[in-house]
This record gives sequence, structure tokens and C-alpha cells, in this order.
Amino acid sequence: MTTETTMVNDKKEIFGWAMYDWANSAFSTTVGTVFLGPYVASLARTAAEAAGATTVKFLGIPVAPDSFLPYCISFSVGMQVLFLPILGAIADYSHLRKPMMRLFATIGALATILMFFLAGDLWWLGGVLFIIANLAFGAAIVFYNAYLPDIASEEERDRTSSYGWAMGYLGGGLLLALNLAFYLFSDTLGVPESLAVRINLASAGVWWLGFSFITWSRLRSRHSGRALPSNENYISIGFKQLRKTLGEVKHFPETLKFLLAYFLYNDGIQTVIAVSATFAAAPLIQGGLELDQSTLTGVILMIQFVAFGGALLWGKLAGWIGAKRSVVLSLIIWSGVVIYAYGGLQSENVTVEFFILGVFIALVMGGSQAISRSLFSQMIPEGKEAEFYSFYEVSERGTSWIGPLIFGLANQLFGSLRYGILSLIFFFIAGLILLPMVKVDKAIADVKTYDAAKRNSSI
Repeated sequence: MTTETTMVNDKKEIFGWAMYDWANSAFSTTVGTVFLGPYVASLARTAAEAAGATTVKFLGIPVAPDSFLPYCISFSVGMQVLFLPILGAIADYSHLRKPMMRLFATIGALATILMFFLAGDLWWLGGVLFIIANLAFGAAIVFYNAYLPDIASEEERDRTSSYGWAMGYLGGGLLLALNLAFYLFSDTLGVPESLAVRINLASAGVWWLGFSFITWSRLRSRHSGRALPSNENYISIGFKQLRKTLGEVKHFPETLKFLLAYFLYNDGIQTVIAVSATFAAAPLIQGGLELDQSTLTGVILMIQFVAFGGALLWGKLAGWIGAKRSVVLSLIIWSGVVIYAYGGLQSENVTVEFFILGVFIALVMGGSQAISRSLFSQMIPEGKEAEFYSFYEVSERGTSWIGPLIFGLANQLFGSLRYGILSLIFFFIAGLILLPMVKVDKAIADVKTYDAAKRNSSI
């Protein structure tokens, strides 16, 4: 069997790995960001009106039409927090990382393709399919991230991680641009609006599954599968493996410190992304910018394509000044973004200013996340990549309610969305305080000491 060291930094394999980001980003942009939410809400609203009610019933529970998909999103995130660590433990024990990634990517893509059938009274199917697709999306991402230490050497990981993020923005942005064009000109083409939306939703699944075959053909398994002990199954082994790993995390204090910092500043990043459209579209009296839908659509597309260059730029920047410093710089820029969103954007040229602000967001959005991923890859022990990346993914998903909660409370207390935006600076300041305290060299040394002790004990 080929040794792992001979498979590092292979350009064809890295391209195949990055193409999975190209593939699955279609789900995030076309389904998650633009089309599914408004469409499911409109179907549910029509069903409620037909029944002479203001709510629809799901499993006998009355639900407001506009709240149905957000509830499904919250439920799917909760499921990820519960299941991803177990799946990571199973993948690390069994050495079935690639087959598990392929399985969950296929499940997620097929669930997305089935969204074509969302019509009429099947509004509830949109939520069910989204839960399945989003859970599968998160699971596959864990195994995808876990491949980073396998395919790239330490000195190449920043560039490789940034390349993956860049390909994701390019792929997701390209399909979104095609879908928006198809949607806008659907009447001219003689396609009903609802059918156009369903085609767009399904296209994300086709894109996800189709381009994933490039990944499956290029990405190599590192180890042969491990047989199960007698009287065991993968679920029981997964729990035992996870329990063992949790008992060993005390050996990696700097890794835990980094995860805490990431918990905080990434929540700020995710919240800014999530509430930007709300802030931009809200009336002036509420502290918003009152921008029209065409402007928002233009900004969304611009961010996708500028973020492609931003991710690549941050990969080079990490090589010049170091990974940790480049993330710190991005957090300073994020702080500037929320401060300007609070105090600026009040002139007659607010549309131009918002586009410029969007450029800054795009430049740091992919870069801060890509370099965080590669930096974390140096702080995790060999053979436990999927488990540790499941903790990493949980840190991203599991805290995603804190930022929106603080944003909502600040907006409600002060009566302005601008105060809500400003409140998010807490997350970036917290990151700027905690991240410099992470001793990266010690984290790497701790991992090497652990790996060496593990190898010696197995001799």
C-alpha cells in the first residue's frame, strides 16, 4: 500500500478535494440563502389561507408559515450537534472516511433533488427534505475537512484550505447566477414562477452530486477498512471511541483554547452574514437601509465572486505573515465592518457604500474561515482528524444561535437594527483577546508528543 507521505501535495488530488467545495456550495447558496425559505413559506401561507387559518399544522402542531423553515433549520442544527461527533468517531475508528463522506453527500444531494416535488399541500416536505439534506451536508463536511491534513503538508495547508473555500464561492456563485437569471427570465421562457423555483432547487442537488464524482475519482483512501470486534457494531464503537477521545483532550489545552476563540469569532461572522440582508432591506425608521431586492441580489452575487479572490488572497497572506496573524487581521477588519455599518451608510450614496462594505466582507469572509480551518489542522492528533473536525463543525453550528440572539435583543432594546449590528463587535473583540493567547507552537508540539507516545505504545 502506498504510504501517506507519498500522497501529500498531489495537485490532482487537491483539485479533486476542492471540487467538493465547488459541488456542495450550491446547496448553501441556491437552497439555503435564496430560494427555499421564501418558497416554502409561500406554500405554507397558501395552505393556511385555504383552511381559513393563520397557521398550518405539522405533526399536529400549529406553526406560523414564515416560522416553519427556521424551526426546521434549528432542528437540523441540533441534530448535527448530537450526531456529528459520533460519526467522526466511527470514521476515525473504521477508516471509512471516504465512503462515509460519499454516502452523506449522496443522501444530501438526493434530498435536494427531491425538492423539485415541493408543490401545493406538500409544503411540509420542504422542511423534512431540508433537515435531511442539511444534516447530511454537515456530516460530509466533517469528513471533507478531515482530509486536509492528509492531502497537504503543514506549509501548504493554508493555501490548500483557501483554495477549497475559493472554489466553493466560485461554484456556488456560478450556479446561483445561472439560477437567478433563469428565475428572472422564466416568464419570457414560458416557465411558471413556481416551476422555475423547483427547477432551481433541484439543480443544486444535481450540481452537488454531479461534481462530487470528480472528488470521488481523485480523493484517495489512506487506510484499509478496520474490521469490527466481535459483539460490537459501529454505533457502540463510535461511542467508545468518542468517550476515549474526550478523556484525552486534556493533552491539548491550546487546541481547546483555539476552539473557544473560534466558537466566538465565527459566531460573529456567521451572524453578520445571516442578518446583512435583513439590515439592508429594513425600513430607515428601523435603522435599516431600505435597499431594493435587485440591489440585494447584486450584492449577494458580488460577494460570492469577490470572496473567491479574497480566500486566495488570505492563503497568500498567511504565508507572508503567518496563519494566526492573518486571522487576527481579518477580525480587525470584521470589527471595522460592524462599526461602519452602525455609524456610516447614511449618505445619499448608500447603495454604493453598501457595495463597498460588501467588498470588505467578501475579502475577509472566506479567508478568515479558510485559515482557521488550516490552523486547526495543525493542532489535532493523527488518526483523530474526523473526531476533532466534528468538534470544530459543532463549534460552528452549535453556537450559531448566540449571535442572532444578541443581535435581536440589542435591536429590541434600542429600537434600531444598527445597535443590533454594533452588538456583534463583542464576538470579534473576544476573538481578538483570545486568539493571540493561543500558543500555536505548543499546540503543534503537544500533538507531536501525543502521536509519538501513541506510536511507541503500539510497538
